[in-house]
Amino acid sequence: MSPRPSIDHIRRPQILAAAAEVIAERGVAATRIADVAERSGVSPPAVLYWFDSKEQLLAEALTADDDRFYEELGERLDEAETPAERMIALIETAAADNDFALWMELWTWALRDADLRAARERFDSRWRAVIEAVVADGIAAGEFGTRVGAPVDPSQAALAIAALIDGLTVQAALGDPEVSVARLTETVLASAERLLDAELPTKAGGQASP
Repeated sequence: MSPRPSIDHIRRPQILAAAAEVIAERGVAATRIADVAERSGVSPPAVLYWFDSKEQLLAEALTADDDRFYEELGERLDEAETPAERMIALIETAAADNDFALWMELWTWALRDADLRAARERFDSRWRAVIEAVVADGIAAGEFGTRVGAPVDPSQAALAIAALIDGLTVQAALGDPEVSVARLTETVLASAERLLDAELPTKAGGQASP
């Protein structure tokens, strides 16, 4: 008889997806390994086979979510023809991402957990680097930093844009009626225009930039 095929490569992503759902719904503190096992359709020992703790589950669930986000973002950036269009795609993709609650859990637990703090630093460094690369391309192409003549610092601009997105996504995750995805996108795009000393060709929903 041939050996029974392993399904570990299927179970692990399945468990991570379930963990992301449960943690986003209940928070890390209220999440039990048994909850994740039930949601993913496996036994608690199967979850513990892959993950030693809820904190590790959170970090790896976010890693998987992050990879999914960058795959989607990469497709949108590839479709954009100019740095300005890539900046719009970047902001719109980030604003439309619906895993705000999961990231808020990371930020909260990173205050007291060294491993999650290191994970948070990796996630943020990757995100800022992507934004910074788009900004640098826009400067090189003569699209950013040309109207007033003041130089645009790609690193500083990336930090500011990332921070603005993070701050507004917290409000969106908390259900603030004044911070819809459309409002979030519009606000970040308007601020990005000022930070980049540039005119972005379109706004969310296809509206023309003023």
